[in-house]
Amino acid sequence: MTLSPKAIITHICVIALFILASLVYFYPVLQGKAIFQSDIAQYKGMAQERDAYKDLTGEESYWTNSAFGGMPTYQLGANYPHNYIKELDRLIRFLPRPADYLFLYLIGFYILLLCLKVDFRLAALGAVAFGFSTYLIIILGVGHNAKAHALGYIPMVLGGIVLVFRKKYVLGFILTALAMALEISANHYQMTYYFMLLVLVMGLVYLIYAIKEKELKHFFASVGILILAVTLSIFTNATSLLATKEYADWSTRGTSELTINPDGSEKAVSTGLDYEYITQYSYGIAESLNLFAPRLFGGSGNEDLGRDSKAYEYLTDQGLSPSKALEFSSGLPLYWGDQPIVAAPAYVGAIVFFLFVLGAFLVDGKKKWWLLTGAILSLLLSWGKNFPLLTNFMIDYFPLYNKFRAVSSIQVVLELCLPVLGILGIRELFKSSVDKKEKLKALKLSFFISLGLGILIFLLKGFFDFEGLRDETYRGYFGDELMTMIQRDREAVYINDTIRSIIYVTLAAAVLWFFIKDKINKNILVFALGALILFDLVGVDLRYVNEGDFVRQRQVNQPFQANQIDQMIQQDDSIYRVFDPQEGINGARTSYFHKSIGGYHAAKPRALQNLFEYHLYQNNLQVLNMLNVKYIIQQDEEGNSYPAVNPDANGNAWFVDQLLPVSSANEEILKLKDFNSKTQAVVNTSEYPELTKLRYSVDSLARIDLVDYRPNNITYTTNNPNDGFAVFSEMHYPSGWQAFIDGAPQEHYRVDYALRGMKVPAGEHNIEFRFEPEVVETGSQITLAANALLGLIVVGGLGLTLFRRKKEKTDA
Repeated sequence: MTLSPKAIITHICVIALFILASLVYFYPVLQGKAIFQSDIAQYKGMAQERDAYKDLTGEESYWTNSAFGGMPTYQLGANYPHNYIKELDRLIRFLPRPADYLFLYLIGFYILLLCLKVDFRLAALGAVAFGFSTYLIIILGVGHNAKAHALGYIPMVLGGIVLVFRKKYVLGFILTALAMALEISANHYQMTYYFMLLVLVMGLVYLIYAIKEKELKHFFASVGILILAVTLSIFTNATSLLATKEYADWSTRGTSELTINPDGSEKAVSTGLDYEYITQYSYGIAESLNLFAPRLFGGSGNEDLGRDSKAYEYLTDQGLSPSKALEFSSGLPLYWGDQPIVAAPAYVGAIVFFLFVLGAFLVDGKKKWWLLTGAILSLLLSWGKNFPLLTNFMIDYFPLYNKFRAVSSIQVVLELCLPVLGILGIRELFKSSVDKKEKLKALKLSFFISLGLGILIFLLKGFFDFEGLRDETYRGYFGDELMTMIQRDREAVYINDTIRSIIYVTLAAAVLWFFIKDKINKNILVFALGALILFDLVGVDLRYVNEGDFVRQRQVNQPFQANQIDQMIQQDDSIYRVFDPQEGINGARTSYFHKSIGGYHAAKPRALQNLFEYHLYQNNLQVLNMLNVKYIIQQDEEGNSYPAVNPDANGNAWFVDQLLPVSSANEEILKLKDFNSKTQAVVNTSEYPELTKLRYSVDSLARIDLVDYRPNNITYTTNNPNDGFAVFSEMHYPSGWQAFIDGAPQEHYRVDYALRGMKVPAGEHNIEFRFEPEVVETGSQITLAANALLGLIVVGGLGLTLFRRKKEKTDA
């Protein structure tokens, strides 16, 4: 990584090529279109109230009532004061989405390889191999933007670590601190966590070599520098981290206080997610061969084979019109692996796999071992419940591992390690110091191993029946004969993609052979391999993310359109909630138009999740009433939806005449089965021992009315001749909500397991709830100081580096 004028111009040209490649692949963005991402549509539904309120007032609301009965917006695009790292991130990702994320993949990996002292040509080649990996493209298609965001910055973090261990302490510190700050701001801690496992592997390998080479002083100095860099990056993201931690403890990711199941049986207490939930998406052991050949297990549950499908031939033979048959064959359920749903195979590329094997033979030293070990560990962990020995150990004993689901996604570590080691292998071929016989031997071994794998996969075809987990269901819809044709289609793509991978490996091996034999030079080698890798990876990528995924920008900005039901409900301008049982707790369409008790989020509010599991799924109307669900979307006998009015909804707030004391969370949630939510409130006296008065007199004229509603500020007026206890249909959140009566602070309590309750003195009063999260105020102060310090270190460090280089030239 030199800073000479020639090198700077070279890097600018490479960056320009990355920009061009990103825009060419996602060229519809140049036409003003945007990719429709299903997860982002759900996100927009969740964030609609927050966004609308900010557009209207210019004020940032850290609470929304439109999803799950109420939750913080910390995970819904909340903006915090002094978040200058986010501004830097926006500067880096200047291209239209999703081209910005592809560019981030490319530039991040390029920086990592430069830090590994790789020639810029090979660094660009490696960036292409990484950036167009199928998994990295497919997550952009479905809208896993935060995941893509995090994956883009991880290579930069590794680059900074490499520089520090290369004794480039100042530049290494700066790159690590900046990249890690950007990585944390991407807000996908699962990806960050998985790559920290790779960093641990890397650290162990470096430690072993430090002991062997008697470089322990340098090793521990490097570790200390990196710890300081990571600590500083954490402080620059203090607000988001503190807010996320606060919300996580309140969500399904936190420790459950319940020790019983909905049926009353004993429940194992866990500090994380349920084992089945963690391992639901476990990669099949045989399915891992998809890394080499993409559609061995069908690819996805929605494959487009067009007229080349056996199913198409069968349907047309049966007299179905070609257009109808083509419509069916454009979305075939070809996936037959172990996972519930797969949008695409995690294909890293046959050529990349071949180069990885080559690198394993040619590369020596610490780089080889941490990359090889990281790749293998990632593969084993991705098997999840299919490799219970390792998975159970990690869940039971490794810190925080049980906080994340979809263990199959840990293969992102492998998808980074393979192209890095592959490029390092080519670098060895570039070296004149490496004997030509050794190069040819490594090439032959790598080719025969990769070719042998391809042949083995082809022969294994006879051992598979190509039947999937859902085939019985499909058979009920399609019939036996059509399902047989679909299974033949699965076999056909298995064969075709295996042969395809063998051909690409053979072509890549031929190019390398010509280079070793001095038939072509380095530039031709890089160009030929780059073309082959692009044809290989992009050919697969376009099956799953292509022009057809792009729509008008307006459709992305407004992913849901109000139907007649929405319009009917919206004529009611009071404050209430809507429940669509068809959507349940997993959908944000209702949240886009109304205040909903459902939503779409990986970390749902734990109390609401439990209310669904223990009561709403059992049709406990008292719980619907207390949540102020005024409209329930139902279907008539003809299957038409309509908004049924719930006349028993409790409203926004009400006075109760009795508190029902319980002494545990178990009793509290079970008590909701047999109480009257309008006149009684369940309170856990072990949590609130000061609530000793259990009886209240409720006059028939007593009133409590909501007079001003904003997401983060709700005002009520009361008129009650007696002291009373009021219950509010808003979710109780233990941090940030402040209650006031006539401007004076007032205690409020969690009642009915999930709601807010408050003692209200007799007479006329104003009650105000304001959401003023201390975590934002405290975190912002830390963030400001950390950003200022980081800025000084960056400016000072770069200045010092330039001064030293200038001095070295002068002395020379």
